[in-house]
Amino acid sequence: MQDIEEITAKLIEFRNERDWEQFHNPKDLALALNIEAGELLEAFLWKNATEAKPEKVKEELADVFAYAFLLAEKYGFDVKQIVLDKIQRNAEKYPVDKSKGTATKYNEL
Repeated sequence: MQDIEEITAKLIEFRNERDWEQFHNPKDLALALNIEAGELLEAFLWKNATEAKPEKVKEELADVFAYAFLLAEKYGFDVKQIVLDKIQRNAEKYPVDKSKGTATKYNEL
């Protein structure tokens, strides 16, 4: 958790030095997150998964994380806790005995 807090603090420092907080409302952070996720997908477009350039994937993934952490901070979410909560909910929706080895959606298991 300390790492996430450190990253978030650095992002906020970077943002504040540039007076960009005015642009970082939840809607625009969510839009930016989606745009960066699209740029991450672009790294794989028209390629086999192994053909994607790791440096490009790393760069776009960092942008996705950055906007996700800033959005979580805007709502006061504990990133570690919301991810652990989601894993628990997914474990309930996808019990091992029904979902192991299959990509079937939970409501079709």
